[in-house]
Amino acid sequence: MPDTNYSASLAEVPEGPKRSWPLALFLTAMLAVVAAIVVYHLDSFDVATMPLHELSPPPEPALLRNGRLLQGAELLGVGKFQGPEDIAYDSRSEIIYTGSGDGWIKRVWLNESASDTVVENWVRTGGRPLGIALGRNNEVIVADAYKGLLNISKDGAMELLADEAEELKFKITDGVDVAEDGMIYFTDASHKYSLHEFARDILEGRPYGRLLSFDPASRRTKVLLRDLYFPNGIAVSSDQDSVVFCETSMRRCRKYYIQGKKKGRVEKFIDNLPGMPDNVRYDGEGHYWIALVTENTILWDLAFRYPLVRKAALIMERLVGRVSTGKNGGALAVDLEGKPVAHYQDVELNMVSTGIKIKNHLYCGSFVRPYIIRLDLDQHPAQAKS
Repeated sequence: MPDTNYSASLAEVPEGPKRSWPLALFLTAMLAVVAAIVVYHLDSFDVATMPLHELSPPPEPALLRNGRLLQGAELLGVGKFQGPEDIAYDSRSEIIYTGSGDGWIKRVWLNESASDTVVENWVRTGGRPLGIALGRNNEVIVADAYKGLLNISKDGAMELLADEAEELKFKITDGVDVAEDGMIYFTDASHKYSLHEFARDILEGRPYGRLLSFDPASRRTKVLLRDLYFPNGIAVSSDQDSVVFCETSMRRCRKYYIQGKKKGRVEKFIDNLPGMPDNVRYDGEGHYWIALVTENTILWDLAFRYPLVRKAALIMERLVGRVSTGKNGGALAVDLEGKPVAHYQDVELNMVSTGIKIKNHLYCGSFVRPYIIRLDLDQHPAQAKS
């Protein structure tokens, strides 16, 4: 029978508590290792102070607003895209071209009904197509993050135009547009980080980007501007005298003159945007449409101002994955002087990478979503607040 004497010796006490010591020691050691890794990364990742002194005060908000972009919007080609990042429109054939995360350049035939939209896998680049534009002879010019600047002929033949400049390889070939004379203007968002590391470029806060041109006649690639903060989308002006380009990290768009007396000069176009800009498109009607990935939040503003916040955000990304980028993405229409005119956004929308007005519709692409958003601007216009 078991001994029921409660005055048992210590030798007879159950061994359970003693067996927990190895587990406690192991957990303590693991916590110490994790803490050491975090401290190491905090020390090794050198973030920079952003040049806030270069920015002018925020512009006046657009008088016309639509804060429910998704209400009434149609979703085109659901499930047939893996992040239609940018959009180019051929008005002659009424076909949309866009690049997808699966490496395909897609052709999209538009119809009145979203369910009748036809999406075709046209040409596969083998990389990640981002910016896209039409050339003078209806060829498609693609900024592929991994492959470089590409030319795709009307019959689908693909040609590499450039993948380096000044013996420095492109790491994120990003935005592209074509002038009427055939000159191609494009951005290399970073010469340090590749696309899957783009968040590190933004969080580090250093200018690793470049604005470039490619001359199809001479086959020459030229660096126009260096030391840019994640230069992204680009659009040639209506008068062909300049290009407007967005710097995502600095939440601004600037103007670079390519012709005339100001050739080679850089000027402010719009500073302190209400969100992180991606692509910019000119609509041919006096407005540039700037895609805003997400709105500017208190957290983004703190990260913008204080390097330590960006350092902590990077560690969080490495330990638990990329954090949410926020909400209220959309598209901002500005006039030729950079003054906000109309703002379309939605609290449930983020990662908007392009906004382009085609006829009476706004089309929005995204780096991650499996569809293109279409909004009828006549039925769902931006309106003045009462």
